[in-house]
Parts: sequence; structure tokens; C-alpha cells
Amino acid sequence: MTAPIPRDIPDLPAVPGMPRLLTSPVPATAVLTPVRRPLAATLRTLTALLALTGVTIELLTGGGPATSPLSHFTIQSSILLTLVMLASARRAWSARHPLPGSLTGAALLYVAAGGLVHHLLLADTASPFAVPDGTGTGWHTIAAHILNTAVPVAAALDWLLLTTPGRLHLRQAAAWLLYPLAYLAFSLARGELLLPGTQDRYLYPFLDVDQHGYKGVLGNALLLGLSLYALGVLLVALDHIRPNPLRRRR
Repeated sequence: MTAPIPRDIPDLPAVPGMPRLLTSPVPATAVLTPVRRPLAATLRTLTALLALTGVTIELLTGGGPATSPLSHFTIQSSILLTLVMLASARRAWSARHPLPGSLTGAALLYVAAGGLVHHLLLADTASPFAVPDGTGTGWHTIAAHILNTAVPVAAALDWLLLTTPGRLHLRQAAAWLLYPLAYLAFSLARGELLLPGTQDRYLYPFLDVDQHGYKGVLGNALLLGLSLYALGVLLVALDHIRPNPLRRRR
């Protein structure tokens, strides 16, 4: 004869030494199957072509070696954005996982910073660092509008409308400053290597050691660095509060 089965089975005690099951830190996007996104691929390709057009115009209409457009922050950041957009377009077209948010966020931050510096410091006549009108050709003006207005707006729209939110982190805002710091060192070293009186010896008026001295230039660089860091923090904050534009499409 067998013993009756109890209606309520008591909770089993925890087995010593057994590991507890923890919540997986892997995000859901890492296990979801990516889908092809031809519209995103097309728009990102167009953004890359837009940036490449502005860079090409600057390269074709630039001055001699001392005034090489490749030395300018706007040109370098636009080239970086072009490469990032082409890589992102290829991944969207072939249904692969997107590029890391640290890379796409950096590309967006740099082109946005270049556009803001142009409009707030270089093109604004009220700024002490304003560049006088008539310093470039008509093609140069067209390239400036493309690289400092159209490209940052296109990159921002791609980020807002075609990417998943929550992929940026606060620690990345400090890491994004490494390239601007390296560019500052490059710009100052370049100015020291060129002979005094050389055209565009210093690439930007706020980095002109002859006019402001090293103390003034480092002060300007510190203010710009803090502003760039604040812009990066703002970008991260917006990334965590903006809605997900891809949720309805899946």
C-alpha cells in the first residue's frame, strides 16, 4: 500500500552550492533577428554622398598645402560620417546588426559640433572670431552650407528616425573628447611648424597663438571642450528619453 499524495507540496529548501539564476545582461536587440531595411540604407547612402560632395568641393577649390582642407575639423568629421553612413547603409541593406552606438554617436557629435562652431563663432558677425565675408569662392560657400548645415541635419534626422534609442551611455561622452584633444594638439603643432606669416597658419581664429597667445588659446580650447562634453551628455540624455521610431515597423 502506498502513502497518500499530499495536496500541498511544501517549498523545497535551497540546495547549498547551487548558483542562482541571474537576469541576463544581454539586451533584447542582441537576440532578435535583424531585418533588411532598404529605406534606411538608401537614406544613409544619400547622406554619405551629400557629405562626400561637400568634401570633394572643398578639396577641389582649396588652396595650397598650407591651406589643405584636410586639416580642418569639419572636413575630417565629414569624412568620418561618410564612412560610418556607408557602413551603416550596408548593414541595414544586408540585415546585419547596426554599428556600435559609440561610433555612430561620435560621428553625429563631431559633425554637429562643427556646424555649431561655424554658425555661432565663424559665420556670426557678432562673434569675436567671425571670419570676414568674401574669403572664399562661391563653391566654397556652397560647400560650407553643405557641410555645416545640410550634413548635420541629415545625420541628426537619421539618428532620430532610423535608430533604436537607448544605445548611448554617459561614459562615452568623455571618450568622445579624445579626438578633439588630439586635433587640438595637431593644430598647435602644425602652426608651430609653419613659418610666421603663412596663410592660415592656425586653422581657426580661436586657436591663433599669434593673436591670443597660448594662455588665451588654451582658455578657448577649454571652453570649447566643456561645451563639446555638454553636447555629448545632452545627446546621451536625449537618446534615453526619445521614443523608438522603429517599434511600429517591426
